[in-house]
Amino acid sequence: MLGTLTPEGSGEDEYVGMLLDRKVSGIVFVSGLHADTRIDRSRYDDLERQGVPFVLVNGQVPGLRAPSLSCDDALAGRLAVQHLIRLGHRRIGFLSGPDRYSTVQRRLAGFRLTMRQLAGPGTGELIELASFDIPGGQSAATRLLERGATALVCGSDLMALGAIRAARRQGLRVPEDVSVVGADDSLLMPFTDPALTTVRQPVLAIGAAAARALAELVKGRANHGGERLFDPELVIRASTGPCPPGLG
Repeated sequence: MLGTLTPEGSGEDEYVGMLLDRKVSGIVFVSGLHADTRIDRSRYDDLERQGVPFVLVNGQVPGLRAPSLSCDDALAGRLAVQHLIRLGHRRIGFLSGPDRYSTVQRRLAGFRLTMRQLAGPGTGELIELASFDIPGGQSAATRLLERGATALVCGSDLMALGAIRAARRQGLRVPEDVSVVGADDSLLMPFTDPALTTVRQPVLAIGAAAARALAELVKGRANHGGERLFDPELVIRASTGPCPPGLG
């Protein structure tokens, strides 16, 4: 049984109620409320008390015994910055969703650490947070470009598409004038204009591991919680290129 969250549809708690009514053996939460560091965690504590096996994907709730499986978001931020530094960029901007999400916090930490290590002093922090969609990416990228960014590291592929739109509305070309890196490697990203450089999540590996972990829990085999991280992969396409002369 699959419950997909949409702005107009049922919320996570409603889906959980429906699943429990149908006596499911276990639940996998993918990028759910558990990724929000400000949520009331009692919903997950209640599931543990009821003995419902569950697995968390892309986000962790400290103290829960449930296994957690996530993309290594700090490494994702690092991979994006390293790629752009190799292309000569130093004025690299970061745009992503709200920082209450653990995935955003980790990717931002990887971005900041790598910028300090590789970009050198004097680059400043070019960071804008908005909504995880095309309009959010466009608004955040507009502000970063106005502050002189020559490259943009985006928290999602949709935000990256918004960033490309923002660049074009300022008369800039991608990648000749500004480089853009997305995140996730959604299915259509090889076919965008230009094809998007992005950091791919190992979706199949995480999904298979989540299924195995849940099966073990359903069988009654002990699990002591903790988090397992999976390495992302940088996929280089046409949206990134050398820094324009004189702007590095």
